[in-house]
Amino acid sequence: MSRVHDIRSKNENPGLEENADRERVILLSETFEGTQEMTERSGTGAVELAKQYGATLRVPESEAIDLDVDEVPVGEDQTMIINMGPQHPSTHGVLRIMMELEGETVLRTKPVIGYLHTGMEKTAEGLTYLQGSTNVTRMDYLSPLHNELVFSLAVESLMDLEIPPRATWIRMLLVELNRISSHIMWMATNGMDLGSTSMMIYGFREREFILTFLEKVTGLRMNHNFIRPGGVAADLPDGWYDDVVLICETLPPRVAEYQELLTGQPIFRQRVDGVGIITQEQALALSATGPILRSTGLPWDLRKTMPYLYYDQVDFDVIVGSVGDTYDRYSIRLNEILESVRIIEQIVELMPEGEYKAIDGKVTPPPRARIDESMEALIHHFKLFTEGFKVPAGENYVAIESPRGELGCYIVSDGSARPYRLHVRAPSFVNLQSLPVLLHGGLIADAIAVISSVDPVMGEVDR
Repeated sequence: MSRVHDIRSKNENPGLEENADRERVILLSETFEGTQEMTERSGTGAVELAKQYGATLRVPESEAIDLDVDEVPVGEDQTMIINMGPQHPSTHGVLRIMMELEGETVLRTKPVIGYLHTGMEKTAEGLTYLQGSTNVTRMDYLSPLHNELVFSLAVESLMDLEIPPRATWIRMLLVELNRISSHIMWMATNGMDLGSTSMMIYGFREREFILTFLEKVTGLRMNHNFIRPGGVAADLPDGWYDDVVLICETLPPRVAEYQELLTGQPIFRQRVDGVGIITQEQALALSATGPILRSTGLPWDLRKTMPYLYYDQVDFDVIVGSVGDTYDRYSIRLNEILESVRIIEQIVELMPEGEYKAIDGKVTPPPRARIDESMEALIHHFKLFTEGFKVPAGENYVAIESPRGELGCYIVSDGSARPYRLHVRAPSFVNLQSLPVLLHGGLIADAIAVISSVDPVMGEVDR
């Protein structure tokens, strides 16, 4: 007799009903995830209910309780709690989102994370500073060079290490190319989420164009380990100038194609206009950064507001929205591609000659040619890569503007060759807090477009 038949026949045998209830309790206890789990409305207190609507610690508790959490008078039998993910392709990774629905309207949302946990921050404590960039580059796998940059800047700040100008300009060139490839990847997947298979094909075509150049420079398409404390791993290859100029000439016409394909498309506009709105006050309370914050009209971009590298020497605009909806976040990323092209064109002209890494024998390895000629160089190379270099005791925090927002690196050094503690302020992790606000009151059909507009990378969330 099949299991289904047993359960359906429980009226004939009362013992079967007790067994089924017992099995159901066991299954629930095995899958229950504590405070991450979304509880039934009847068993959820006012404060917890407010938090699930997007109230934060920055909102006084007395106010949080009055945030119209009961504005939709619904009974327990009129709602249902469902899971979206963690296997759903449009969650952009192994993200699970619990939703309470009334019909097709989303009442509450709760992101559940941890399915991709790698423990990279703890792993960093066992790696030397020289090995550290191989670890952090794998967190946000769509913009690995930004991870390497913020880690290197944090280490160099502790060491008070001066970086040659050419190395700094090379870093700027690479991270802006990486910003473009990340935004194009978002354009591709966002198009697919909303039914535009053409955008997926075009996006991968342009991204491949940039990854081919990055492979020529670093030897790898992703997870480069190229930006390191002290500079970069190697100088730019022959022909880099022509390659970059070709990229800058090719991208603007392609972006115009995206505009024609999506921006002026009535169905696309209906899917994104006025969908997933967040106010500037809400975005600030939730610590959201990047396109989410700029979509509310606040021109907060660390390249402008807190310049690092040589961003204060190039001219570019900070793109902002006005409504804070999904269309604004789309439009910001689209126009940021063009602004990055504008920055790269200036970098190409300003690129100086000189060293690509700091000339400090205790931090950077000797040139490859010298290893074949000098025993001292060989010994130094060996000790540097086996023992690493020591960083003065102290702690600091450095932040940069990644494609998703403020990417920060907090390092505590105890004076050894390995960090005592390392923490990464991942923008995807922080920006996920905005989902309950963005999705509240919308339709479940719009949830895909809204989740996509946050642009989460789960490798960065579950680091």
